[in-house]
Amino acid sequence: MNALAARRRHPAAIVLLLLLGLLVTGFAYATFAPRTAQASTAAQSQVEDGKKLFLANCATCHGLQAEGTKVGPSLAGVGAAAVDFQMGTGRMPLAGPAVQAPRKQEIQFSQAEISAVAAYVASLAPGPGIPDAKYSSGEGGDVALGGELFRVNCAMCHNFAGSGGALTRGKYAPNLRNVSGKHIYEAMVSGPQSMPVFNDQNISPESKNAIVAYLHAVDNEENVGGFSLGNLGPVSEGLFAWVFGLGLLVGFAVWLGKKAA
Repeated sequence: MNALAARRRHPAAIVLLLLLGLLVTGFAYATFAPRTAQASTAAQSQVEDGKKLFLANCATCHGLQAEGTKVGPSLAGVGAAAVDFQMGTGRMPLAGPAVQAPRKQEIQFSQAEISAVAAYVASLAPGPGIPDAKYSSGEGGDVALGGELFRVNCAMCHNFAGSGGALTRGKYAPNLRNVSGKHIYEAMVSGPQSMPVFNDQNISPESKNAIVAYLHAVDNEENVGGFSLGNLGPVSEGLFAWVFGLGLLVGFAVWLGKKAA
Protein backbone atom coordinates (compact mmCIF):
# COMPACT_ATOMS: atom_id res chain seq x y z
CA MET A 1 0.00 0.00 0.00
CA ASN A 2 2.87 2.40 0.79
CA ALA A 3 4.41 1.75 -2.65
CA LEU A 4 1.07 2.46 -4.42
CA ALA A 5 0.58 5.68 -2.46
CA ALA A 6 4.07 6.76 -3.37
CA ARG A 7 3.38 6.27 -7.08
CA ARG A 8 0.23 8.40 -6.80
CA ARG A 9 2.24 11.24 -5.26
CA HIS A 10 4.91 10.99 -7.97
CA PRO A 11 5.14 14.23 -10.08
CA ALA A 12 4.80 12.23 -13.29
CA ALA A 13 1.35 10.96 -12.22
CA ILE A 14 -0.19 14.41 -12.76
CA VAL A 15 1.27 14.59 -16.27
CA LEU A 16 -0.04 11.12 -17.10
CA LEU A 17 -3.53 12.06 -15.86
CA LEU A 18 -3.52 15.21 -17.98
CA LEU A 19 -2.42 13.26 -21.05
CA LEU A 20 -5.13 10.66 -20.40
CA GLY A 21 -7.76 13.39 -20.07
CA LEU A 22 -6.66 15.00 -23.30
CA LEU A 23 -6.79 11.67 -25.12
CA VAL A 24 -10.33 10.96 -23.86
CA THR A 25 -11.52 14.47 -24.78
CA GLY A 26 -9.99 14.25 -28.24
CA PHE A 27 -11.53 10.84 -28.87
CA ALA A 28 -14.95 12.05 -27.78
CA TYR A 29 -14.73 15.14 -30.01
CA ALA A 30 -13.59 13.11 -33.02
CA THR A 31 -16.45 10.66 -32.47
CA PHE A 32 -19.36 13.05 -31.94
CA ALA A 33 -18.47 16.46 -33.35
CA PRO A 34 -18.45 15.57 -37.09
CA ARG A 35 -21.96 14.10 -36.91
CA THR A 36 -23.32 17.19 -35.16
CA ALA A 37 -21.67 19.47 -37.68
CA GLN A 38 -22.99 17.40 -40.56
CA ALA A 39 -26.56 17.47 -39.18
CA SER A 40 -26.35 21.23 -38.61
CA THR A 41 -25.05 21.77 -42.14
CA ALA A 42 -27.89 19.70 -43.60
CA ALA A 43 -30.49 21.63 -41.59
CA GLN A 44 -29.01 24.96 -42.65
CA SER A 45 -29.00 23.84 -46.27
CA GLN A 46 -32.69 22.93 -46.03
CA VAL A 47 -33.48 26.34 -44.54
CA GLU A 48 -31.61 28.08 -47.37
CA ASP A 49 -33.48 26.03 -49.98
CA GLY A 50 -36.74 26.87 -48.25
CA LYS A 51 -35.94 30.57 -48.27
CA LYS A 52 -35.34 30.49 -52.04
CA LEU A 53 -38.68 28.74 -52.59
CA PHE A 54 -40.39 31.19 -50.26
CA LEU A 55 -39.03 34.24 -52.06
CA ALA A 56 -40.08 32.80 -55.42
CA ASN A 57 -43.58 31.66 -54.47
CA CYS A 58 -44.77 33.22 -51.20
CA ALA A 59 -43.09 36.60 -50.67
CA THR A 60 -45.52 38.46 -52.95
CA CYS A 61 -48.28 38.07 -50.36
CA HIS A 62 -46.37 37.38 -47.13
CA GLY A 63 -43.44 39.80 -47.57
CA LEU A 64 -39.75 39.28 -48.24
CA GLN A 65 -39.10 38.49 -44.57
CA ALA A 66 -42.51 36.80 -44.01
CA GLU A 67 -43.51 39.93 -42.12
CA GLY A 68 -46.91 40.04 -43.83
CA THR A 69 -48.55 42.50 -46.20
CA LYS A 70 -52.01 43.90 -46.82
CA VAL A 71 -52.99 40.73 -48.68
CA GLY A 72 -51.18 38.11 -46.58
CA PRO A 73 -50.56 37.63 -42.84
CA SER A 74 -47.21 37.45 -41.09
CA LEU A 75 -45.82 33.93 -40.81
CA ALA A 76 -43.58 34.56 -37.81
CA GLY A 77 -44.51 32.02 -35.15
CA VAL A 78 -46.93 29.92 -37.21
CA GLY A 79 -44.43 27.05 -37.17
CA ALA A 80 -43.70 24.23 -39.58
CA ALA A 81 -47.11 22.63 -38.93
CA ALA A 82 -49.03 25.52 -40.52
CA VAL A 83 -46.81 25.52 -43.61
CA ASP A 84 -47.02 21.75 -44.05
CA PHE A 85 -50.83 21.89 -43.70
CA GLN A 86 -51.44 24.82 -46.05
CA MET A 87 -49.04 23.66 -48.78
CA GLY A 88 -49.60 19.93 -48.27
CA THR A 89 -53.35 20.29 -48.83
CA GLY A 90 -52.90 22.56 -51.85
CA ARG A 91 -54.44 25.58 -50.14
CA MET A 92 -51.26 27.55 -50.68
CA PRO A 93 -50.08 29.20 -52.82
CA LEU A 94 -53.46 30.86 -53.21
CA ALA A 95 -54.42 31.44 -56.84
CA GLY A 96 -56.14 34.74 -56.08
CA PRO A 97 -57.91 36.75 -53.38
CA ALA A 98 -60.73 34.73 -51.84
CA VAL A 99 -62.77 34.50 -48.66
CA GLN A 100 -61.26 31.11 -47.94
CA ALA A 101 -58.51 28.96 -49.42
CA PRO A 102 -60.03 25.74 -50.82
CA ARG A 103 -58.37 22.35 -50.58
CA LYS A 104 -56.94 21.13 -53.90
CA GLN A 105 -56.30 17.59 -55.08
CA GLU A 106 -53.24 18.56 -57.12
CA ILE A 107 -50.31 19.71 -54.98
CA GLN A 108 -47.95 22.19 -56.63
CA PHE A 109 -44.86 21.27 -54.60
CA SER A 110 -43.14 18.03 -53.65
CA GLN A 111 -42.96 16.96 -50.01
CA ALA A 112 -39.23 17.79 -49.95
CA GLU A 113 -39.95 21.34 -51.13
CA ILE A 114 -42.77 21.73 -48.60
CA SER A 115 -40.47 20.54 -45.82
CA ALA A 116 -37.83 23.05 -46.90
CA VAL A 117 -40.27 25.99 -46.79
CA ALA A 118 -41.57 24.72 -43.44
CA ALA A 119 -38.00 24.61 -42.08
CA TYR A 120 -37.40 28.20 -43.23
CA VAL A 121 -40.58 29.53 -41.64
CA ALA A 122 -39.86 27.58 -38.45
CA SER A 123 -36.42 29.24 -38.30
CA LEU A 124 -38.02 32.70 -38.09
CA ALA A 125 -39.74 32.17 -34.73
CA PRO A 126 -40.88 29.27 -32.50
CA GLY A 127 -44.15 27.61 -33.47
CA PRO A 128 -45.94 24.25 -33.67
CA GLY A 129 -43.88 21.57 -35.40
CA ILE A 130 -44.91 18.77 -37.72
CA PRO A 131 -46.43 16.05 -35.51
CA ASP A 132 -44.92 12.65 -34.84
CA ALA A 133 -46.66 9.80 -36.65
CA LYS A 134 -47.55 8.08 -33.38
CA TYR A 135 -49.81 11.02 -32.49
CA SER A 136 -51.25 11.70 -35.95
CA SER A 137 -51.79 8.31 -37.61
CA GLY A 138 -54.80 7.35 -35.51
CA GLU A 139 -53.27 3.96 -34.78
CA GLY A 140 -54.02 2.80 -31.25
CA GLY A 141 -56.33 5.76 -30.68
CA ASP A 142 -59.51 5.42 -28.62
CA VAL A 143 -62.27 5.79 -31.22
CA ALA A 144 -65.03 6.24 -28.61
CA LEU A 145 -63.08 8.98 -26.81
CA GLY A 146 -62.21 10.59 -30.13
CA GLY A 147 -65.88 10.68 -31.12
CA GLU A 148 -66.82 12.32 -27.84
CA LEU A 149 -64.06 14.92 -28.14
CA PHE A 150 -64.97 15.62 -31.76
CA ARG A 151 -68.66 16.14 -30.97
CA VAL A 152 -67.80 18.51 -28.10
CA ASN A 153 -65.12 20.57 -29.85
CA CYS A 154 -65.57 20.22 -33.62
CA ALA A 155 -69.04 19.01 -34.64
CA MET A 156 -70.72 22.41 -34.34
CA CYS A 157 -68.77 23.52 -37.44
CA HIS A 158 -67.63 20.33 -39.17
CA ASN A 159 -70.82 18.26 -38.60
CA PHE A 160 -70.97 15.12 -36.44
CA ALA A 161 -69.53 13.00 -39.27
CA GLY A 162 -66.95 15.54 -40.44
CA SER A 163 -68.93 16.41 -43.56
CA GLY A 164 -68.34 20.15 -43.15
CA GLY A 165 -70.77 23.03 -42.87
CA ALA A 166 -71.45 26.67 -43.67
CA LEU A 167 -70.09 29.56 -41.59
CA THR A 168 -70.66 33.32 -41.73
CA ARG A 169 -69.60 35.72 -44.52
CA GLY A 170 -69.13 33.06 -47.15
CA LYS A 171 -66.73 30.95 -45.11
CA TYR A 172 -67.19 27.25 -44.44
CA ALA A 173 -65.85 24.44 -42.31
CA PRO A 174 -64.28 22.01 -44.81
CA ASN A 175 -65.16 18.37 -45.28
CA LEU A 176 -62.86 16.15 -43.20
CA ARG A 177 -63.59 12.90 -44.99
CA ASN A 178 -60.49 11.06 -46.25
CA VAL A 179 -58.07 13.68 -44.91
CA SER A 180 -54.70 12.42 -43.68
CA GLY A 181 -54.20 12.26 -39.93
CA LYS A 182 -51.12 14.49 -40.15
CA HIS A 183 -53.08 17.31 -41.74
CA ILE A 184 -55.93 16.92 -39.24
CA TYR A 185 -53.45 17.22 -36.37
CA GLU A 186 -51.69 20.20 -37.98
CA ALA A 187 -55.01 21.99 -38.42
CA MET A 188 -55.77 21.53 -34.73
CA VAL A 189 -52.45 23.03 -33.58
CA SER A 190 -52.27 25.84 -36.17
CA GLY A 191 -55.92 26.96 -36.42
CA PRO A 192 -56.30 27.73 -40.14
CA GLN A 193 -58.95 30.17 -41.41
CA SER A 194 -61.70 30.57 -38.77
CA MET A 195 -60.69 27.49 -36.79
CA PRO A 196 -59.52 27.98 -33.19
CA VAL A 197 -56.16 26.62 -32.02
CA PHE A 198 -56.22 23.44 -29.94
CA ASN A 199 -52.78 23.27 -28.32
CA ASP A 200 -51.54 20.51 -26.02
CA GLN A 201 -53.05 22.27 -23.01
CA ASN A 202 -56.53 22.18 -24.62
CA ILE A 203 -56.33 18.71 -26.16
CA SER A 204 -53.39 16.42 -25.45
CA PRO A 205 -51.49 14.70 -28.29
CA GLU A 206 -53.03 11.37 -27.25
CA SER A 207 -56.51 12.89 -27.45
CA LYS A 208 -55.75 14.39 -30.85
CA ASN A 209 -54.73 10.93 -32.01
CA ALA A 210 -58.08 9.63 -30.71
CA ILE A 211 -59.91 12.26 -32.80
CA VAL A 212 -57.94 11.18 -35.87
CA ALA A 213 -58.85 7.56 -35.13
CA TYR A 214 -62.55 8.52 -34.92
CA LEU A 215 -62.50 10.37 -38.26
CA HIS A 216 -60.72 7.47 -39.95
CA ALA A 217 -63.31 5.11 -38.48
CA VAL A 218 -66.07 7.30 -39.97
CA ASP A 219 -64.31 7.15 -43.35
CA ASN A 220 -64.36 3.34 -43.28
CA GLU A 221 -67.80 2.97 -41.71
CA GLU A 222 -70.40 1.07 -43.70
CA ASN A 223 -73.71 2.91 -44.04
CA VAL A 224 -76.19 0.20 -43.13
CA GLY A 225 -79.13 2.59 -43.37
CA GLY A 226 -78.83 3.12 -47.12
CA PHE A 227 -78.10 6.40 -48.90
CA SER A 228 -76.35 8.76 -46.45
CA LEU A 229 -77.32 12.02 -48.21
CA GLY A 230 -73.87 13.32 -47.38
CA ASN A 231 -74.35 12.85 -43.62
CA LEU A 232 -75.51 16.47 -43.46
CA GLY A 233 -78.26 15.78 -40.96
CA PRO A 234 -81.93 16.88 -40.94
CA VAL A 235 -81.51 19.64 -43.54
CA SER A 236 -80.63 17.32 -46.40
CA GLU A 237 -83.06 14.68 -45.15
CA GLY A 238 -85.89 17.21 -44.94
CA LEU A 239 -85.10 18.55 -48.41
CA PHE A 240 -85.15 15.02 -49.79
CA ALA A 241 -88.53 14.35 -48.15
CA TRP A 242 -90.06 17.58 -49.43
CA VAL A 243 -88.76 17.32 -52.97
CA PHE A 244 -89.26 13.63 -53.64
CA GLY A 245 -92.03 12.83 -51.14
CA LEU A 246 -94.18 15.82 -51.98
CA GLY A 247 -93.42 15.41 -55.68
CA LEU A 248 -94.59 11.81 -55.50
CA LEU A 249 -97.85 12.85 -53.80
CA VAL A 250 -98.47 15.54 -56.42
CA GLY A 251 -97.85 12.99 -59.14
CA PHE A 252 -100.37 10.58 -57.62
CA ALA A 253 -102.93 13.39 -57.29
CA VAL A 254 -102.55 14.31 -60.97
CA TRP A 255 -102.78 10.67 -62.00
CA LEU A 256 -105.95 10.11 -59.94
CA GLY A 257 -107.48 13.31 -61.32
CA LYS A 258 -106.91 12.18 -64.92
CA LYS A 259 -108.25 8.76 -64.17
CA ALA A 260 -111.45 10.16 -62.63
CA ALA A 261 -111.98 12.38 -65.66
